[in-house]
Amino acid sequence: MKPINQIIQKRPWVAWILFLVTMLVVFLLGLLASSITERRAEAVFVNTPTAEISDFEPRNEVWGESYPREFETYYQTADSTFLSKYNGGGMIDMLEVDPRLVVMWAGYGFAKDYNQGRGHFYAIDDLRNSLRTGAPMKDTDGPMPSTCWTCKSPDVPRVMNEKGVAEFYKGKWARLGSEVVNPIGCADCHDPKTMNLRITRPALVEAFERMGKDINKSTHQEMRSLVCAQCHVEYYFNKNVEKGAAYLTFPWDKGMSVEAMEEYYDEMGFKDWTHKLSKAPMLKAQHPGYEVYLTGVHAKRGVSCADCHMPYKSEGGQKFTDHKIQSPLNNVANSCQVCHREETKQLVADVYERQDMIIENRDKLEELVVRSHVEAKKAWDLGAKEDQMKDILMGIRHAQWRWDYAAASHGGSFHSPVETSRVISTGITIAQETRIKLARLLSDLGYNKEVPYPDISTKAKAQKYIGLPVEKLKADKEVFKKKIVPMWDKKAEAREGSWGKKGNKKI
Repeated sequence: MKPINQIIQKRPWVAWILFLVTMLVVFLLGLLASSITERRAEAVFVNTPTAEISDFEPRNEVWGESYPREFETYYQTADSTFLSKYNGGGMIDMLEVDPRLVVMWAGYGFAKDYNQGRGHFYAIDDLRNSLRTGAPMKDTDGPMPSTCWTCKSPDVPRVMNEKGVAEFYKGKWARLGSEVVNPIGCADCHDPKTMNLRITRPALVEAFERMGKDINKSTHQEMRSLVCAQCHVEYYFNKNVEKGAAYLTFPWDKGMSVEAMEEYYDEMGFKDWTHKLSKAPMLKAQHPGYEVYLTGVHAKRGVSCADCHMPYKSEGGQKFTDHKIQSPLNNVANSCQVCHREETKQLVADVYERQDMIIENRDKLEELVVRSHVEAKKAWDLGAKEDQMKDILMGIRHAQWRWDYAAASHGGSFHSPVETSRVISTGITIAQETRIKLARLLSDLGYNKEVPYPDISTKAKAQKYIGLPVEKLKADKEVFKKKIVPMWDKKAEAREGSWGKKGNKKI
């Protein structure tokens, strides 16, 4: 091949082509460098607040001024149109879907009302509207403690800071009705100065301390699950910490397994309520999503809650976390398919297959527990003594605890299908053994027939069977919503109006 200078001497136009190509390459490289520099500068700007945010600012709109992308996606949690095979973002009356739940929770608030929760946007409204919170007409009225607000609002860390943690847990739910008004949002999980993830609920920090762990040493990836674990866990109200306080506590001192928490509760003699039919000292699993998640393959491989429920997305060249917290099944491309290469249809089918199998056995356990409550009531009616019923009642307690642990850990059949199946299977064994004891006792009491099963085929029939005055509860709730809730909102509006731009001055 001839040297380039000889080629140019014979064909001068080649030199011009080379010159133009070189200039084009230089120009394109310059554009690339400029774009990279611009994106870096933009990224710095995007992650720098345009307004000063106070330490306990509960108003999501104020945060939204500085972080519009996250704010806009967060408010998409108001979208309740997506429904999967079993749950989704819409409100579902679970007592209507499965009336047996009414009997399982007889004597407890969940027998009044249990709806599939909607997005975080509705946290305050759904709690106010629930029959479980009653219809308090005064700050000292109602069935629920103020602790029930703990996971519902960024107003909670603000009030805890102002009044003290133990003081927050004191009194009735209605006492803080005008204080807790902003739905779950930014201040629940983020530091306003750095936007780093932070823990704002003391119960999680205290649980780690009792286990000898320092939550402040958690990695960023661990924090992407721990901020969820502030609320999506099993908990109870401990009345022995400070007088008058229903102190929020996580029962992890002996471990996070269903057996470890059961042992913890049994040793301290704790019960959430006494069952109205069987008189068993019952436990109500709240939503042990974090505990169950830890036993699954995704947790073991370092996948966080946010990776699936709040996956990253790109917009305008910026990568950020999608704050539309939702089922991954409504966003398979950004959640599942980041790691899994199967088609969407196949991935969804795999999830439903696991859910179908587990729910089939969970429903069997549910049927056994309901029958044990009915049969235990029959034993009491026939004159059974407490010493004869003691082991039977503990069996009912333990069997239903396992059912509830599997049912209330929303998504557990996917998060950890093996552990969830194990828990249900041990529950079935306990329930069967308990019913054998009941059959023997009923025989000793002179009853050798099958105990009649009540007609609880609908929610209304089931609530009537346990003697629940539903119509009165609904009527009282309407009065409460009409007279009390507007007063709460008016007082909250006046308080927040007095803040103005305090702590949110433009910088």
